[in-house]
Amino acid sequence: MKPKLKIKIAVDVAMTFLLLLLMAYELVGEAAHEWLGIGICALFVLHHVLNCGWSRTLRKKGRRSAFRAVQTILTACVALTMIGSMGSGLLLSEYTFSFLPIRSIYSYASRVHMLCAYWGFVFLGLHLGFHWNMIIGIARRYFHPSRLRAWILRGAALLTAAYGIYAFEKRDIGNYMLLRYHFVYFDFTEPLLFFLLDYMAVLALFVMIGHCCAKICRG
Repeated sequence: MKPKLKIKIAVDVAMTFLLLLLMAYELVGEAAHEWLGIGICALFVLHHVLNCGWSRTLRKKGRRSAFRAVQTILTACVALTMIGSMGSGLLLSEYTFSFLPIRSIYSYASRVHMLCAYWGFVFLGLHLGFHWNMIIGIARRYFHPSRLRAWILRGAALLTAAYGIYAFEKRDIGNYMLLRYHFVYFDFTEPLLFFLLDYMAVLALFVMIGHCCAKICRG
């Protein structure tokens, strides 16, 4: 595996892990949440620098496939929600950027932050699903083909996605995406690990949806 590809994978894994921690918000603490946000912002910039070659191909003329069109839209949605999360997070800062005189728009920024955080979480899952074939291809370089292992992994993925549907409802993610609640409610007696496992299952659900959509787009 080329060094640049290793760095790309490390950056993407780190971004995904930080995003899961950011969704925990109150469970990790507000100060930690802000620093994690700065960290994912830096990784987001690095991710786009490492993938600038893909961005340049968008300028080339020619026929656009359905896969490429949907992939581009998803990438734009991830970018917009990330920028929205970072911008609104800056306005909401109570620690790292508390010196900024911007408290008058706190309520508006809070709603934007919630929308961008939850929609961004879903878009990221779909985005990962569109790149899942690449991940499978990398894995096949290091593991010998095994029909049994393939079926076990598919079964595990289906079970995780099925639990992700339950976790999606349990965590009221749909209501947060539609701004039916203006505040995120946390159970402070719940271990952080249980929260993260639920959100990992939800993320896996949207990765699977994105992977299926990618197959349909490819025909």
